[in-house]
Amino acid sequence: MCKVSKINQCIDIYTRYIRKVGINMIRPIVKDVLFLGQKSELATKEDIGIIDDLVDTLRANLESCVGMAANMIGVKKRILVFSIENIIVPMVNPVILKKEKSYETEESCLSLTGFRKTTRYEIIEVEYLDRNFKKHKEIFSGFTAQIIQHEVDHFEGIII
Repeated sequence: MCKVSKINQCIDIYTRYIRKVGINMIRPIVKDVLFLGQKSELATKEDIGIIDDLVDTLRANLESCVGMAANMIGVKKRILVFSIENIIVPMVNPVILKKEKSYETEESCLSLTGFRKTTRYEIIEVEYLDRNFKKHKEIFSGFTAQIIQHEVDHFEGIII
């Protein structure tokens, strides 16, 4: 008889082995609104594997998706990735420091069906850690700012 913690430990070891030999880890997209409605916790250096899984999963869904938060793959951590000009950018524990020029828009999400109205900001200033946990502070605008705001909303359990 196996205990759940033992099974999870074995899965984690197997996942690390797969990553070491270079196999991508694409995870299914979570559509459970109750799970997605929960707040995420701060990520730590132990969560680097989640960053890699999130990058792999976004890469596999680029035809229909430009950004993803970790809760979309079943992990309640404050990690997001987005694609801009064929580059996937990870952000760990991002915080929006400033917002300017609000506007109304409609967005969709892989976790939901259809489009929903929401308010976004044209310009945002974000402080975040990169994959190596180096701190950055940057200003984003336009569609990139919109993507980041959408994914940060996921951390707070806000789903459009």
